[in-house]
Amino acid sequence: MELRLLEYFLAIDAAGSISQAAERLHITQPTLSRQLKGLEAELGAPLFVRSHHGLALTQAGLYLKTRAQEILTLTAQTQQTFIDQRQELFSGQLTIGAVEADSSHTLARELAAFTKEYPAVTVDLFTGTSDDLFDRLDKGLIDLGLLLEPVNTAKYDHLTLAHTERWGLVVNASDPLAALPAITPADLSNVPLLISSRAAVQQLLTDWAHVSLQALNVVGHFNLIFNVLPLIQNRVGAALTIEGVIDPTSHADVRFVPFAPRVQTHTVLAWRKHRLQTPITTAFIARFKPHA
Repeated sequence: MELRLLEYFLAIDAAGSISQAAERLHITQPTLSRQLKGLEAELGAPLFVRSHHGLALTQAGLYLKTRAQEILTLTAQTQQTFIDQRQELFSGQLTIGAVEADSSHTLARELAAFTKEYPAVTVDLFTGTSDDLFDRLDKGLIDLGLLLEPVNTAKYDHLTLAHTERWGLVVNASDPLAALPAITPADLSNVPLLISSRAAVQQLLTDWAHVSLQALNVVGHFNLIFNVLPLIQNRVGAALTIEGVIDPTSHADVRFVPFAPRVQTHTVLAWRKHRLQTPITTAFIARFKPHA
């Protein structure tokens, strides 16, 4: 006997009619009628009789009502016991490193839902470059890293998120580049650039521009956009970064202008291979699979 059929039976009794019960259960009346007939056939006894007041329970129905309520209550209590045990197991700290990326909003939403489900879990967040995070993964200082491609698949397991990060320049709002719908390789001529120290990011830029790094006017390097923002505001240079790391509503004096042709990369959630993961880490990774 399925628990679902007991729930349907109790719903019919509470509503007093099959049509009203079907409406409350969000199923069709013929479907609910078939389910009731099937339950009566399984038990070998009618459970309701019709009267001018509607449906009334038979003696078999009265007996089943008592037992169904007991069964469903016991089932709910048993499920809650396992949930409580699981939540008790899920206590401790989850340490995550993250780059500055638009996908950080996804990370924040998942962390909020995760800590609500497991209130005994605390979160330790670290922001850095992808190279910083790979180093911390290697040393075991963080459990997971939300970082930009590429990933050394020989060393790390990872999930590639479906969301893509679009590259461009953050420029001063008074800069002529700020008025452009997009920046082309030809527009980079003599533009003072502030770029990442990461070799993979520098390669991404030179591959797009079809020039060597030496041919570009690189005036400085940075690891976090927050640190270089004052330099952009003071017109020292334009910073190579991804869309979404600067909130335009909070920084009206700067603009993000995308590259054309479009340059985009994915964000990945990565963890060190052949390292035993805690139940907390395993459960959090599972939350990201729908985003991959």
